[in-house]
Amino acid sequence: MISSVERIVNSVWGPFPTDPKERKLLFKIDWFVLSFSCLIYWVNYVDRLNVSNAYVSGMQEDLNMKGNEFNIINTCFSVGYILFLVPNNLVLLKIRPRYWLTFCALSWGLLTLGIYRVTSYKQICAIRFFQGAFESSTFSGVHLILGSWYKENELAKRSAIFTSSGLIGNIFSSVMQSSIYKNMDQKSNIAGWRWLFIIDFIITVPIALYGFVFFPDTPETCKAFYFSEEELQLAKSRTTLVKPRFDLTILKRVVGRWHWWFFSLLWALGGENESYATNSLFALWLKYFGYSIPQRNYYPMGVYAVGVVATLIAGFYIDKTKARYHWRAATFIGISMIVSTIMLLVRPFSDKVVFAAHYISGISYSGQAVVFAWANVVCHYDLEERSVVLGSMNMFSSAVNAWWSILFYAADKAPKFRMGCWAMLATSSSSIVVSIIIRYLQKREVYSKKNLGAWSSDDEESNDNDKEAFGTHIGEQ
Repeated sequence: MISSVERIVNSVWGPFPTDPKERKLLFKIDWFVLSFSCLIYWVNYVDRLNVSNAYVSGMQEDLNMKGNEFNIINTCFSVGYILFLVPNNLVLLKIRPRYWLTFCALSWGLLTLGIYRVTSYKQICAIRFFQGAFESSTFSGVHLILGSWYKENELAKRSAIFTSSGLIGNIFSSVMQSSIYKNMDQKSNIAGWRWLFIIDFIITVPIALYGFVFFPDTPETCKAFYFSEEELQLAKSRTTLVKPRFDLTILKRVVGRWHWWFFSLLWALGGENESYATNSLFALWLKYFGYSIPQRNYYPMGVYAVGVVATLIAGFYIDKTKARYHWRAATFIGISMIVSTIMLLVRPFSDKVVFAAHYISGISYSGQAVVFAWANVVCHYDLEERSVVLGSMNMFSSAVNAWWSILFYAADKAPKFRMGCWAMLATSSSSIVVSIIIRYLQKREVYSKKNLGAWSSDDEESNDNDKEAFGTHIGEQ
């Protein structure tokens, strides 16, 4: 007899495994894998957004920054991020994640600390390049690891919780910068915006150490003291494990399938759908119209709050429908950005319209969980392909953003950003089209596997969830 509380939990979190041993295992996975994943991505975003918060809180004036120098700093970060995305993902297949992710977190933490001593924006450019190199280990790498621990009908909501932690990091950074400015500006003769980087470093260190001690790596490499041998065998049996194939066939397996091409294209577009928030347009708009420094930090928090809610709703919806409707969520994101953009184009000087438009634009952040969970599902049966695809998605998105932000969202284009609005209409519309194409190709691939007998009778029981997620209800879509 299921209690009312269990019914509520099942309806929100999804049904727990009927096997008590698997239920206990899933609880441990959530506690140790998901906790560190969320914490490291949270501090990743705290350390990443701090430059934007600092820029509108006195850094621009102290460093005498002009024109698009703020965008150049972001571009330097993007270049470092791009160059090391796929290498970081491949390193995670060779070096245990608890070592590599911890090393990267400590490295970008030290670089963050270094920014508090800078005297010119060029110094920030150099630091941010290397910071991007180390930070690129987290987003795609953790998605890769989550796909190794969770079943397909468990993955989207965990991906949503993971990506939401980054947005919460944005909110935290904004609150912290505002509080620091009010309470610590010129304390020990250090400007408030510089204190932000010191405190960010102090926060980063214990999180990295927590991961070094408790993060369990992947089911194949796990040696965590809190898992029994029986639990590790059960963890391996929950997902389809394929022996790694590091040979020349990886190139053919990646470029010879549509997965790499279309998911990279989709996230190149999807990443730019986040441009309003990632380029701090709302904060720049507030600065242009003379809002106070606390207001410049507080008001944009609503964008990230909307992103958290939208991400969780999308992730829980996809899992609730057994990983069948990623494309619906992706389409809704594109439509939301079209609506937001039209509002900004029509009424760029109206406080009410601009506030509402930017808050609506926060929905774009849900694409992180939706698209990466989708790629994890489609590429589930080839670990190396999945690693390259997830890394490439972020790489191409960052490659576009490296010049896209300078061309369309330069800080000196406030308050209208009209070129950026027209660019947003193009990317959001195109992302809808690509999502529909991917859905068509996915359905065609499923039917092809069925007709070729890809689901063997020997694997019938272990692949029940996969068949249902990929094809059983395909006619309903």
